[in-house]
Amino acid sequence: MVEQAQYENTDIIASNEVTLGKRFTVAALVDIARFGYKVRFAPEYESRVRASRDLVEKWIDEGRVMYGITTGFGALSTQLISKEETERLQKNIILSHSTSVGQPLKVEQVRAIMVCMLQSMGQGYSGVRLTLLEKIRDFLNEGITPYAPGNGSVGYLSVEGHIGRVLIGQGKAYYDGKVEETAPLLERLGIEPLVLAAKEGLALISGTTSPTGLAALTIHDMLQASRSADVIGAMCLEVTKGTLRAFDERLMETKPYREQKAVAGNVRRVLQGSEIAEKHMDYRLQDALSIRAIPQLHGAARRTLTNVLEVIEEELNYCGDNPIIWPDDTGGAALSGCQCDASYVGLAMDSSCMAATMIAKMSERRNYRMTTSTHSEMPWFLIRNPGVNSGLMIPQYTQAGLLGEMKILSTSAVIDSIPTCGGQEDYVSMGYNASKKAYEVADKLEYILAIELLSAYQAHQFIEDLSPSPAVQAVLNEISRKVPLIEEDVYVQEYIVALKELIHEGRLLETVETEIGTLE
Repeated sequence: MVEQAQYENTDIIASNEVTLGKRFTVAALVDIARFGYKVRFAPEYESRVRASRDLVEKWIDEGRVMYGITTGFGALSTQLISKEETERLQKNIILSHSTSVGQPLKVEQVRAIMVCMLQSMGQGYSGVRLTLLEKIRDFLNEGITPYAPGNGSVGYLSVEGHIGRVLIGQGKAYYDGKVEETAPLLERLGIEPLVLAAKEGLALISGTTSPTGLAALTIHDMLQASRSADVIGAMCLEVTKGTLRAFDERLMETKPYREQKAVAGNVRRVLQGSEIAEKHMDYRLQDALSIRAIPQLHGAARRTLTNVLEVIEEELNYCGDNPIIWPDDTGGAALSGCQCDASYVGLAMDSSCMAATMIAKMSERRNYRMTTSTHSEMPWFLIRNPGVNSGLMIPQYTQAGLLGEMKILSTSAVIDSIPTCGGQEDYVSMGYNASKKAYEVADKLEYILAIELLSAYQAHQFIEDLSPSPAVQAVLNEISRKVPLIEEDVYVQEYIVALKELIHEGRLLETVETEIGTLE
């Protein structure tokens, strides 16, 4: 779990609670979406939402023509809607736009999107009632999660429509580990469904909430995996008798990249006090690139992922609605534009896929070296009696298969565009597809790193009379709680899953950082 110190300039009022109202972070979103932190609203959050709503109601009374409020949507924006039909219009947009299909999103993904809804509409430019945002907040806090099919979006609308259906008492929802029909669930819990008012149906489905929600979870996992890769790469270097000379501080000074320096520093710190590394400092003049280029490749990927994090956190702190309700001294304006476009998020997530796949391709090569006797100088496939035993031969095949999928998923989504809405939306961002596939890439990266970690763990038994570094020994001890040393062929898939969880849950980094302090 993330440390509280990461919430710089963000309101945190108590343990296990996040208060919305000031600067918001990816770390805070993950705590709410994945770890179930409760959501609270700061007074300034509620104040700006009420002020924005007051403007909308004033303009409706004045009879202003406003897109999606007193008109239809998209190509139907020329159709005027009477005040009496407003409620029906907002409900209709939820029902008609709930068209995503296929397998449902995970609970944490839907919760992340709901948090993004609160953040976007809570900026005070959407003109929705506080009642709507309180309903979303209460569903998050009570563990009521809409069932939302995950396929069929170009950037917004469809997935959000399914979430909106649950808010108005329709569709299905997850509660207490089960999927239930929403209407009887809410009745049993004594919760009144929401009745949508003017602007609210449109505000629910508009914006970059689904791409941003998925992106926030993804970039958190990718950055955590990238730091984990530094640790695992260091373990591979140690056990394959690699030299730390390629990580020398003086060498790092000849290029300006701070991420490269950070990675090299991480590897040096992880291996500080290693008898194995010390003895083999001059064993080879230089190692294969998958070992000696760790600072360069991991550093380049880290820079890309860090830039992606900045983009996603910017998106989390702004309003992606259309139209925007702008207050000013002249009475304000409803401004129609395209703040709902997900190009920033989509392009960032396409880039994150390439960065993660680069980390994965190096991990697979390191693992190949460890399991190949002619490279590692250890028994074939890290088993004492190869031949009758296959050892860790086939997990490398799994890496190859996963890496092949990652390469496919690293093809850009946002370069595609298929016109929609009768040509009114003649360009679409495809940001949702970029975020959706990036989430899969992060998952596969963790598995590839887990397989390398399994090999590094198994390989250390073949280094006799020399001790690993204290940090590496702590990792080996942590792994041994779930994974035994393999003497003969056994079912290893469960070990891969256990090590993947060690990476995903952050326990690998916690184990190392307990020994040497926070990694960069």
